[in-house]
Order: sequence, then C-alpha cells, then structure tokens
Amino acid sequence: MDSKIVYFENPGVENTEDVLSIARERAKELGIRTILVASTTGRTALKAVEVFNGLQVVAVSHVSGMISPDTQQFTEANRKLIESKGGLILTTTHAFSGVSRAVRKKFGTHAIGDLIANTLRVLGEGMKVVCEISLMAADSGLVRTDEDVIAIGGTDSGADTAVVLKPVNAHNFFELRVREILCKPRF
Repeated sequence: MDSKIVYFENPGVENTEDVLSIARERAKELGIRTILVASTTGRTALKAVEVFNGLQVVAVSHVSGMISPDTQQFTEANRKLIESKGGLILTTTHAFSGVSRAVRKKFGTHAIGDLIANTLRVLGEGMKVVCEISLMAADSGLVRTDEDVIAIGGTDSGADTAVVLKPVNAHNFFELRVREILCKPRF
C-alpha cells in the first residue's frame, strides 16, 4: 500500500487547517466514521466538527484542575457550540499522567505513565497526545476498540499530528496500533 505522509516544517497551531483537511480526506478514503481530536479550550474541536460534518467527532479536553484547582480550560461557549453540532466532549483523567503526576510531584521521581509519554514524545508531542486521547476515549466507551479511528493532536496549541489508529482500553495499551501516520511535524 502506498500512502503519503505530510511533514510540517514547524509544530503548532499554524498547521491546524492542513491537518484537518488531510484527516478528512483519509477518513473518506478509508470509511472511518469516528474522529478524535485533542482540544484544550475547544477552538480546535470547534473547527473539527465543522470540517468533519456527518462524522462522529469526539473532543478530548484537558482534565479539570490542570492549571489550577476547580478550573476547566474548555470554554462553556465552545462546549455548547460543539454539542449543538453533534460533537461529543470527553473530560477525564489523562491516561499517562493522572496518578503518575502525583508521584512525580510528591516524590520527585517518574512513574510508568511518564516513561510511556516521554518515549512517545520521541516522535513528537502530537504522537503522545493521539495515543493518550485514544485510550481515554476507549476507556470512556466513546470509541469502539474494533474500529479504526483518526486521532488528531498537537504541540501546545492547535493540531499538527494526525494518525489512523486502532484504539484500545488503557489496560491493553500494548495492543494499541498506530496504523498510519498522516502528518506530523518534522522537527
């Protein structure tokens, strides 16, 4: 099988429109019906529900309290707009950093989730993100583990990475399969 991978010169938000377009075309070619998109404030997710009209878009947000206790970065306005367009929003514990972050803060050492996340980061922050959000969505029952999805993530803000992957529940992490890399920063 021949497939094209697009490499962006730089990571970040400036790649968002291209990532969504590339992912839309591949979803159409493969008949993929579910799109996962990481979104901190909801801006990227809002663009995704517009681009992927007719497909199921699951926006995966940061956990509440990420920046400060009892706060949520995903805006209520974006939440309402996304849901009105049929998108789903998942806010739950981050698969790699939940309790691992507590261990790191308390004891000054890294736990297994940190090691997995940092290993995936050798391929870029977005690659870590797409794997993590797929675990979170599978554990929440928002994606099936017997159907490929397209997962979209990024570095800091916006989207710069998209993959086709087979999601799994977190307890089956080593069965997760990134089937195709559609685009990512070159670094």
